[in-house]
Amino acid sequence: MNKYKETYGVDISKDVFDVYGSLSGHHQFNNDEYGFKKFLKVLPKNSLVAMEATSYYHYRLAQFLYKNSVVVSVINPLSIKRFIQMKLAKVKTDKSDAKAICEYAKTNKIPIYNALTEVQSECLQLFRLLDTYLKQRTAVKNKIHGEEALGVPSKFVYRSLNRQRKQLDKEVKAIEEKILSLVKEDQEQQLTLLTSVPGIGRKTALFLIVITDGFSKFETASQLCSYVGITPTTRESGSSVRGRARISKVGNRKLRNLLFLCAFNACKHNKGCREIYERIVNKGKSKKLALIAVANKLLKQCFAIAKSGLPYDETYVSVLPK
Repeated sequence: MNKYKETYGVDISKDVFDVYGSLSGHHQFNNDEYGFKKFLKVLPKNSLVAMEATSYYHYRLAQFLYKNSVVVSVINPLSIKRFIQMKLAKVKTDKSDAKAICEYAKTNKIPIYNALTEVQSECLQLFRLLDTYLKQRTAVKNKIHGEEALGVPSKFVYRSLNRQRKQLDKEVKAIEEKILSLVKEDQEQQLTLLTSVPGIGRKTALFLIVITDGFSKFETASQLCSYVGITPTTRESGSSVRGRARISKVGNRKLRNLLFLCAFNACKHNKGCREIYERIVNKGKSKKLALIAVANKLLKQCFAIAKSGLPYDETYVSVLPK
């Protein structure tokens, strides 16, 4: 049992959001400012509102409720999915999903939402747009390469693709400069500290600062590793089940991917990471598992450096707790 007077589960879609209260049952509201205010009026004091993290739809409601002093929790969708599967539910509707979220929030320890600052919000939007443009630029480059492979490419097509590539180059550069300027306003020193870690590039450092709010959201490195989803999980049962150790993947996928890419460079230039990589590979383990361990080590190094305010020192970070 949680400590709240009533717990609400919210399932959000583009136009509406379904609400299931532990005492009041099912309601539905428009997914707009009017619907938010109407929902706020029926919320009793000391209530908890839980919702799934969606790509966009949950954000406005979570921010609105937080600013109106309502306790909000934004839950990883994978956790809800597994909870529903465990209950062997045969019916899946918006109403049933809202009820499942409500039941999950009542019976599990869930994270409490902290509203994003304006800088964080803008930076995350810029990162999403940057990812879109980078994918488009890669597609255009591949198309140019494909046209060149024909031997006699159309001049009109070739020029059009090159104009598009150059425009995307300009947009990518402008976004990267904007993110850098926003982060430097509040966290220039931390950015300098993080980029002193061999293997951590500027893009990863910027995203780390934005997503962790300057590392203020986490008290320990283990909490941060769990959030990112690079904490190993063990699959063992009795004498017959001996599954491979894997990362949980219940976390921030973009940050996890960035750290995994950084791990390749860290294996060469970061003493602590290189030692871990060589030790795991020499034991006969896979290189992928070793790279995951390196990503975990990198993240712990970044956490220690951000919290201490001291630049990278290989004699210090190599003895960090595992």
